[in-house]
Amino acid sequence: MKSMFSKIVVLGIVATLMAGQAQAQRKTKVVEQAESVTTATDGKVIKRKVAIGRFSNETQYGKGLFYDKENDPMGKQALDILSSKLAASGKFLLLERNDLASLLEECQTGNQSFAKIGADYLIIGSITEFGRKNVGRQGVVGSSRTQMVEAAVSIRLVDVSTGLIVYSDEGKGEAELTSKTTLGVGGRMDYDATLSDKAISEAINQLVENIINKCTDKPWRTYFLSYDDDAVLIGGGASQGIAVGDKFSIKTKGKTVTNPQTGMKVELPGKEIGTMEVVMTGGDTPETEYSFVNVSSTDAIDRNHLENYIIEEINKK
Repeated sequence: MKSMFSKIVVLGIVATLMAGQAQAQRKTKVVEQAESVTTATDGKVIKRKVAIGRFSNETQYGKGLFYDKENDPMGKQALDILSSKLAASGKFLLLERNDLASLLEECQTGNQSFAKIGADYLIIGSITEFGRKNVGRQGVVGSSRTQMVEAAVSIRLVDVSTGLIVYSDEGKGEAELTSKTTLGVGGRMDYDATLSDKAISEAINQLVENIINKCTDKPWRTYFLSYDDDAVLIGGGASQGIAVGDKFSIKTKGKTVTNPQTGMKVELPGKEIGTMEVVMTGGDTPETEYSFVNVSSTDAIDRNHLENYIIEEINKK
């Protein structure tokens, strides 16, 4: 009887130990959901050219004695995550320029126009909050330890043609990893560096949909490159999704006025004076692509002042 009782106790302990092996449970969650901006983007979407100007680390995390702000690993990490998510949407051409940082600085000091960047939109981002902590719980027969990482990311979206910030928001994300032990059985868990990726990615994930919507909620625009009797060229080509047969509207540039309440400049709608149809595309890179077009209402266009006209998508909701 005593022997049988001993066997039952041993079997119970073994079962408990097997159930109590160290368990790692990962979880990521949104801490604060950014307000969603919704818009209709059904049908064909011409890819917008987007440049990510910089992604800075505004926190004190990782800033030691030899910290180099130009090569901040956390800022680069956030930039890579955002670039991957925007590219995966299929709605953008991401431009990379070696001189973008210096050009951006010149634009912000007023020495250059944002149009020199060569993109439709410019994204400026920063990590505004970052922290990690360990939380432990001790029970009668077991214990648990949770690693938590919290991050906040701020984004500003600039319309390059006007230099105005058209979208600004902040997203917050959190990632955690929990390990459990029972009756002292369970491995020791070191800090998991991938939690930083997950927290930053979760924060950026909240903002990507709004960035896409804000970039596509108004008609795609381009401009005349040249206007001769034998050929008319506009900017943009095949890599953006422009194809033979596509039609666009020709408009005069609207007047720019200043809102007396806010001091902000507002561009008024221009007047439609004609249409055009793409007959051929060319160019080697997104920055140098162009399209040949046939133009209607040619008499309404002043060839000596092509800068006064805008080419837009037709029937963009």
